[in-house]
Amino acid sequence: MHIHRTVYRDDHEMLRDTARRFFERECLPLQAQWDAAGQVDRETWLKAGRNGLLCLTVPTEYGGGGGDFGHSAVLIEELYRSGVSGWSLGVHSDIVAPYIVRLGTEEQKQKWLPKICTGETVLAVAMTEPGTGSDLKAIRTTAVRDGDEWVLNGSKTFISNGLTCDMVVVVCKTDPSAGAKGCSLIVVETNREGFRRGRKLEKVGQAAADTAELFFDNVRVPVGNLLGEENRGFMHLMEELAQERLVIATYCAAKLERLLEQTVEYVKDRKAFNQTVWDFQNTKFKLADIKAQATAVRLTVDYYLGEHMRRRLTVQEAAIAKLFATETLWKCIDDMVQLHGGYGYMLEYPIARAFVDMRVTRIFGGTSEVLRELIARQL
Repeated sequence: MHIHRTVYRDDHEMLRDTARRFFERECLPLQAQWDAAGQVDRETWLKAGRNGLLCLTVPTEYGGGGGDFGHSAVLIEELYRSGVSGWSLGVHSDIVAPYIVRLGTEEQKQKWLPKICTGETVLAVAMTEPGTGSDLKAIRTTAVRDGDEWVLNGSKTFISNGLTCDMVVVVCKTDPSAGAKGCSLIVVETNREGFRRGRKLEKVGQAAADTAELFFDNVRVPVGNLLGEENRGFMHLMEELAQERLVIATYCAAKLERLLEQTVEYVKDRKAFNQTVWDFQNTKFKLADIKAQATAVRLTVDYYLGEHMRRRLTVQEAAIAKLFATETLWKCIDDMVQLHGGYGYMLEYPIARAFVDMRVTRIFGGTSEVLRELIARQL
């Protein structure tokens, strides 16, 4: 993109080379295998842990990288630039692990985080339920206190890492009469009696992402598995959603840049009517528009990355970043598919893979409609 980026330090950029080599050497050769299996193999999770590529912001005393969000952002960028598809690495390291770091007791952190950082324990977060969609206030999964245990009942759907996870942060109602103020976060180890995984959900794209249904039938966990404060789960979620949305915006910006590079290479090589596709004025104008939009996304996302690293990112700003990045990416992908002609519809081409993989970015982490509502509240 030839933009001078000032958001990263030298130590961030040093990580970039390590991450790029890892994804190219250890992951891309396995992509077809992952797609066929419907999930990423456990050995790759463990390799990432051994290479120090999991939980980069977790303090070193718990086995993490001890870095800041800039390190996570670099890793996310390289994951999506590489073309690796369906590995929910960010869910594990940058969405769920931070809940434990911020809300966990010292005992919980000492108990859980070391294996999370090595990849021995894979994380998921269970928010969405059948029929609730984006309305987290409407969840029906319950956790009832019974002596020294919580008893969980309910079901969740669209859970990333659902088939692989060893530990799930479950959003549940501990006071059903209190609405959103009656939600709590409870950690459930997946070897607990009564926990059951449902089917792997067949998605439009991201074949290697093990998105699944989860069921809780009288699952008992110790009261010490409560994460944060009882009945403040909804507030805890809101405090972490800004980072989740920035993660999505970050990889959308990187993906858009890479797809533009690949499309320019394609149209300059592809011949039509005795000239290259690049030689048509329409092609140049379309790509000029995409370059302008990609630049705007990059500058926007980098600004909010800097704000988040200074701990100043607001819920509204994260919503702006995700809304702008995802909506722009989708429009540009559609234009770039068109420039590829029939080959743009073939999954062997990166643009076609992106077409099916990236559509969901406008849905998960907060739909575009929900984000517009959040932004409008501050107008």
